[in-house]
Amino acid sequence: MDNLITQTQTQKFLRSDVALTDLTRMLADFARERNWESFHSPRNLLLALVGEVGELSEIFQWRGEVPPRLPHWSAEEKEHLEEELSDVLLYLVRLADVCNVNLGEAALEKLRENASKYPVDAMKRSYDGPLTAFNKDAGKTTADTNRKLPIA
Repeated sequence: MDNLITQTQTQKFLRSDVALTDLTRMLADFARERNWESFHSPRNLLLALVGEVGELSEIFQWRGEVPPRLPHWSAEEKEHLEEELSDVLLYLVRLADVCNVNLGEAALEKLRENASKYPVDAMKRSYDGPLTAFNKDAGKTTADTNRKLPIA
């Protein structure tokens, strides 16, 4: 990426959202420029991704519940979070590319599936939350039935 991310490009990206296609291309170029492509197998990238997810989880590990927007976090803590989230994103984007998955399209399709699976009206009627509305095992809690969160 040394050759790819010029001062102008960096400033452009600071002013706007970065597209997944841009990240995909830059990561592929980054690996190619360093002759790392042979190391970027799906397995290796997945294991690296899992390691980064572990580092991300360590940030939250002993904090208890954290309110949205992290109002009590220091600038340094937020910067560390940004770094770990970025590591996770970059490995995920690279893994998708190596597996020939268009991550943007796949994510949009997943959102469409979730919209159908969890309709707004049904969710609004359920005062116990979205998971309870679809728990067909009467008397069992969500944990008992191992249901995934609605966004998964």
